[in-house]
Amino acid sequence: MTTQPNIAEAAAPGEPILLCWSGGKDSAMTLYTLQRAGRRVAALLTTVTETYDRISMHGVRRELLERQAAAIGLPLALVRIPPSCVNEIYESRMRAALDVQISRGIRTVAFGDIFLEDVRRYREQKLAGCALQPIFPLWQRDSEDLFSAFVALGFRSVIVCVDPRKLDPSYAGRELDAAFLRHLPPGVDPCGENGEFHSFVYDGPIFQQPVLIRRGEVVERDGFVFCDLL
Repeated sequence: MTTQPNIAEAAAPGEPILLCWSGGKDSAMTLYTLQRAGRRVAALLTTVTETYDRISMHGVRRELLERQAAAIGLPLALVRIPPSCVNEIYESRMRAALDVQISRGIRTVAFGDIFLEDVRRYREQKLAGCALQPIFPLWQRDSEDLFSAFVALGFRSVIVCVDPRKLDPSYAGRELDAAFLRHLPPGVDPCGENGEFHSFVYDGPIFQQPVLIRRGEVVERDGFVFCDLL
């Protein structure tokens, strides 16, 4: 298993950290964990799909993402990629965005991955040899414990994307709360780490004020089911 530096070793309390931000629960818990450890997150970095102007994979409107970042009180940097983006373009645009952050003094980048070794290995390989040190504050946390902590801390979140091959489409638009965990089908990771679902966090201890949302239309697109947030 790969190892990571302790959060305290990876960045001194005053040193800036860039957080790769999806707008969902794992990102929110990563930010909370870093801030509780006394680390300074300086900016959020999010991938947005051009044409749709929404968070990639999650399908959340950019306007809501920007309101979310403003409610948290952190600057937001966007990586714009085309629909059905190939790896070469994704990696080129991501590297350009990271180079901008490096020029601003960022030397540490945090990810919200929990246990997927191949995903972590990919991130580490792509950052090898550059000025950025990757850290994974949630690594190897138990998914059920992590979800329970998320709810107990007062985070509020809604499911915005469901993979219908792994979870019933009716879960799109559902609140992530204690009842969700109690009724979760066997084999589905409580944090959706295997891609079962994605979420949007609109309130909690990292927020200065909640993001006001309402649920819109539920649609199927490209094999996934999305609940539009307005």
